Amino acid sequence: MAKLPVEKMRELERRFGEIEARMSAGPDSETYVRLASEYSELQPVVAKIRDYQKVTGEIADLEALLSDKATDREMRDLAEMELPELSERLEALEKDMQILLLPKDAADEKSAILEIRAGTGGSEAALFAGDLFRMYERYAAANGWKVEVLSASEGEAGGYKEIIATISGRGVFARLKFESGVHRVQRVPETEASGRIHTSAATVAVLPEAEEIDIEIRAEDIRVDTMRSSGAGGQHVNTTDSAVRITHIPTGIVVTSSEKSQHQNRAKAMQVLRSRLYDMERQRAESERSADRRSQVGSGDRSERIRTYNFPQGRVTDHRINLTLYKLDRMMEGEIGEVVDALVADHQASLLAQLGEQGRA
Repeated sequence: MAKLPVEKMRELERRFGEIEARMSAGPDSETYVRLASEYSELQPVVAKIRDYQKVTGEIADLEALLSDKATDREMRDLAEMELPELSERLEALEKDMQILLLPKDAADEKSAILEIRAGTGGSEAALFAGDLFRMYERYAAANGWKVEVLSASEGEAGGYKEIIATISGRGVFARLKFESGVHRVQRVPETEASGRIHTSAATVAVLPEAEEIDIEIRAEDIRVDTMRSSGAGGQHVNTTDSAVRITHIPTGIVVTSSEKSQHQNRAKAMQVLRSRLYDMERQRAESERSADRRSQVGSGDRSERIRTYNFPQGRVTDHRINLTLYKLDRMMEGEIGEVVDALVADHQASLLAQLGEQGRA
């Protein structure tokens, strides 16, 4: 196990004490909210650091007792009994500390933009895209997150050709970022009389929701076109030019939104454009940092097949970590926590292994 960074632990304790003092001094509300956010992030880390220091001190005291020839037999026996238990606690604390002190992804605490697109498989792919959206919607509800659909293009037989939504809440991106990639489904379509299994796919992209401070978009870099929204027909047909298409000229990224309000459409389209540009910048920085290695959980490349949902066998397999679960029905109801936890743990193991290699270098 890599050695714990003592200096970093001291710096975190120092910063925690500084935040406590500043919050007690009664700053203005904006500063207080910012300090409170950092305080809540540091609190579990500092609590673990203090546990670690306490157990380390107790072990040192016991070892001093055992090495002192003047220690009587009863005290020596007690010390010998307590030492293995404390050593086990210390080992567990060291593992927890290693994970808590791992480099943080700056986007982890952010909300996310979820984009699902039907891939190969026609109507069946669109139905599967709808199933995936409902799965994430239920998972979000179970976590107390808010889901808002930004745009949707429905499939002819149901489901979605494409659906884009925001999932708002703290730490959404940290939990969902490993969902990006190709999701494959194997099942018998309802229209298939012979009972033959069809394979189709949908692509999922999870982007950290970017704010204006995260990414600057210059007015001269975008072209905004308005077009007529397709109405519901009859007396409700929409005759105003309310749909908005924004083209980011330097990258060629095109975003459209076609709700009833042109002002809302522009705001939603800019929200998606910001997040796509922010994600592009993150991907570029990550590929530069890891040009000669690939993370164990995969690159998040959207062309990469990451998971298969086999309905006849009730089986879900995540190909990146070779995890197979026979609980497909429950997963489609939003119970994806077990897979998410396994992917997060695998990513942490990968980061720890890299730190270990750096420590030996």
